[in-house]
Amino acid sequence: MIHITHAIAIDEGAIQWEFTHASGPGGQNVNKVATAVRLRFDVANSPSLPDDVRARLVRLAGSRITADGVLIINARRFRTQERNRQDAMERLVKLIRQAAEKPNRRRKTRLSRAAKQRRLEAKRRRGRVKRRRRPVPHSED
Repeated sequence: MIHITHAIAIDEGAIQWEFTHASGPGGQNVNKVATAVRLRFDVANSPSLPDDVRARLVRLAGSRITADGVLIINARRFRTQERNRQDAMERLVKLIRQAAEKPNRRRKTRLSRAAKQRRLEAKRRRGRVKRRRRPVPHSED
């Protein structure tokens, strides 16, 4: 079991690993060893995720989630398969923890009467400045 929060734990069997050749540094080793890691986690069918966390996770994952509800995390930053595996797991845990946090509800606020007065007075002042910039009309005597 992978413990995410005190209430959420994921079974290790729910995570699928896929290993491929990574691009980047590593010399001849790059062509021989499959160090890049692709982690797959089925968010849509996971029994360990509450519905509200699942919905937030889908929204947070964005393009990393497929139409079937499978989250895919690619890790190829490091030269070893083990370190890339740890990196992918850390990123999954971080994403789920982020989704587990309930967002604060926004409280509607109102402007005070004084703030409205200041705004209107500033508008009047600005209007007077602009009126003074206009050309003076010539009076015909």
